[in-house]
Amino acid sequence: MSQRITTIPKLTPRTAQAHKGDFGKVLIVGGSRGMVGAPSLAANAALRSGAGLVRVAVPQTIQLTVAQLTPCATTIPLAEDNKGFLSRHALNDILNALEDNDVLALGPGLGQTNELTELVPTVINQCDKPMIIDADGLNNLAAVGSHAWKLGPNTVLTPHPGEMSRLWQGCFREEMPADRTEQAEKLARRTHTVVVLKGAGTVVTDGKSTYINETGNPGMATGGTGDVLTGCIAALSARQGTAAMSVLDAAILAVYVHGRAGDLAAAVMGQTALIAADLIDRLCQAWQMLE
Repeated sequence: MSQRITTIPKLTPRTAQAHKGDFGKVLIVGGSRGMVGAPSLAANAALRSGAGLVRVAVPQTIQLTVAQLTPCATTIPLAEDNKGFLSRHALNDILNALEDNDVLALGPGLGQTNELTELVPTVINQCDKPMIIDADGLNNLAAVGSHAWKLGPNTVLTPHPGEMSRLWQGCFREEMPADRTEQAEKLARRTHTVVVLKGAGTVVTDGKSTYINETGNPGMATGGTGDVLTGCIAALSARQGTAAMSVLDAAILAVYVHGRAGDLAAAVMGQTALIAADLIDRLCQAWQMLE
């Protein structure tokens, strides 16, 4: 039985001497032809959540488009296949970029191909930085099974219910529990990670301590809101020095603020018209309310 967390972690106030290195460098790897928005949303959310620097590594043919959508981030062109997905030849550039960044966010808009089922586990197994694995990062892991990759306590997995089901089927030879909290806690314990099981009452757990979120609304059930959350978690996980926080605390705080931004957006836009970009526009107000 895990311990229930009921308090929201707090940010350390910025000092007058603070510089961008204190707030970390985030590397986002994702995107594909037709999926330009996902890594762009993640990047802008990371910037709006206080990251010092954000770099977005995407297939080379969409690099300039992503650069236009994320003017405060920098971009890295990566090798791609003939359909616009990252190819295995992108590996060295990704690993080189990792050396100069503090956190890896892997998966937004990535897609699924045979080469990616090879590339994704290889990157994960060679990454010694905190990681947030989302979307097709998770789906590519599920496709190869847990024997092909090794995760650790500085990794955050952010499945929605469908991705959780695929992960479970790909990794465990048993039926998935019906209870959402039990699903998340078991996955966290078995993979030694922090799990963020998205949905109404998002569950955040490391298998020992569990937080159930109370912010957010049904208007957030729209494409791209998960990419925004990935960016928020990545930014908080990247903080350095006295500003640093654990990946569990980063995930809890990001989930709370992400939901609060959704509530602020819904109060203005209504739930029906809500889109993911509205959350980024309201992150400023959500953070200001906490500060």
